[in-house]
Amino acid sequence: MVKIRLKRMGMKKKPFYRVVVADIRSPRDGRFIEEIGYYDPMKNPADIKIDNEKAIQWMKNGAQPTDTVRILLKKSGAIQD
Repeated sequence: MVKIRLKRMGMKKKPFYRVVVADIRSPRDGRFIEEIGYYDPMKNPADIKIDNEKAIQWMKNGAQPTDTVRILLKKSGAIQD
């Protein structure tokens, strides 16, 4: 099974996340299939950049976004309510 999830990057107390497509068996910061965007919560407002076409294509192929990524996809416009 494939998930669209966040990969934590950045220094201690300064998180930066990449939105990646990964197998559910691989670790959070480990191997991934494809990077489709990033999320920087430290900026005000938070910086969200996601390739909506790739996200939609992966979801059509069966990838399930995590709860946090689902919220980010709604904000970026890939998912409508």
